[in-house]
Amino acid sequence: MIKQMIKMSTNSNDIILDFFAGSGTTAHAVIALNAEDGGNRKCISVQLAEPCDEKSEAHKAGYKTIADIGKERIRRAGKKIKKEKEGQLNFEGKKLDTGFKAFKLDESNFKIWRTDLKDKKELIKQMDLFVDNVKKESTQQNILYELILKSGLDLNVPTEKKKYNGKQHFSLDGGKLIVCLEDKITQKLSDVILSAKPEKVICLDKAFGKNDQLKTNTILQMESAKIDFKVI
Repeated sequence: MIKQMIKMSTNSNDIILDFFAGSGTTAHAVIALNAEDGGNRKCISVQLAEPCDEKSEAHKAGYKTIADIGKERIRRAGKKIKKEKEGQLNFEGKKLDTGFKAFKLDESNFKIWRTDLKDKKELIKQMDLFVDNVKKESTQQNILYELILKSGLDLNVPTEKKKYNGKQHFSLDGGKLIVCLEDKITQKLSDVILSAKPEKVICLDKAFGKNDQLKTNTILQMESAKIDFKVI
């Protein structure tokens, strides 16, 4: 029934929002409908991490929350539909995409400056903590997606990992934005990023360490190349 409702009320490139995703019925229906008519509908499923009853079969099977059940259903639905489509001719050359990304609402990966501190010793201590303003438990992937959101980009923006001499950076939106989350930036890495000619570059302030000369040179080079350069 849900699949039929989506078919009647949406176009092939629409976005469907399910704010009470439950076990993922709507997402399942969207995947199935795309497989049927070659559509490119996207589905955003939102579900609180409501715990499953410890006595339930779902909990015994390893699903701690309703969100866990939903994610597993979407995985299985995608595999099943892909298998059903195997061997069928596709004259339009379209590839069925059943993948999905799962995000969890969480605190920022960056330390928050406390404005309530008045004591001189506490302020000095806080300044020492902010030599590295990234929380220890943060991963590059989590930081990247936070910066994607703060840059006003779609979470599905094309992202490519680029590696150079043991270091890496992320190229987004067809190379328009480059994000470098390395703990240490070298002149060679900076040159590689500059040569890509992005519109904007974001990197961590701690990556320059105490090398003020490299930081100043990088800022001047970015300005000369008319690249919007942000250090966080």
